[in-house]
Amino acid sequence: MKAILLSGGMDSIAITFWKRPSIAITIDYGQKAAAAEQRAASAVCLDLGIQHYVISADLGQLGSGDLNGTPALPISRVSEWWPFRNQMLVTLAAMKCVSVGVKQILIGALKTDSIHVDGTKGFIRELDVLLGMQEGGLSLDAPAIELTAAELITISGVPDEILGWAHSCHISDFACGSCRGCQKHYLTLKELGRAPY
Repeated sequence: MKAILLSGGMDSIAITFWKRPSIAITIDYGQKAAAAEQRAASAVCLDLGIQHYVISADLGQLGSGDLNGTPALPISRVSEWWPFRNQMLVTLAAMKCVSVGVKQILIGALKTDSIHVDGTKGFIRELDVLLGMQEGGLSLDAPAIELTAAELITISGVPDEILGWAHSCHISDFACGSCRGCQKHYLTLKELGRAPY
């Protein structure tokens, strides 16, 4: 059985539509847009008939950057960097997965996410090994790691009525239009020749 880390953003929604896992896990870790992400993820799961779990673990005091509403740390390469974020998300999801019979976790890392170390193929590979060493023998897969957002959306075949639920803003429950998340969302739609929702 497979589960996906479903943030409610366009990438994870496209992978959810494409791969149709049995379970989706959304994590409220104290990020600014947690409520909107959860609404988007819940709507997609309802549309697709996927069992949805929401995990709350307020780690806001450990965050930085746009996602946390604080200045990015000096070691950050981009404004939304949150220390060890993917590692933390996969770990929290794995804790739930071992209790519900999941054997593989899907994560929405793309080719363009390599700007973050935890979005690289090497990092995903090593985290997969680490999960496999532990009780439950879970594995981790990033099925879109070789794709851009536009390529993923095209390959997935996700229709506008599902993708339209996506919430990509890093700083608000409503799209600000200027953060890196919103800009990526709009640029991807433009590349695909789709109108913004």
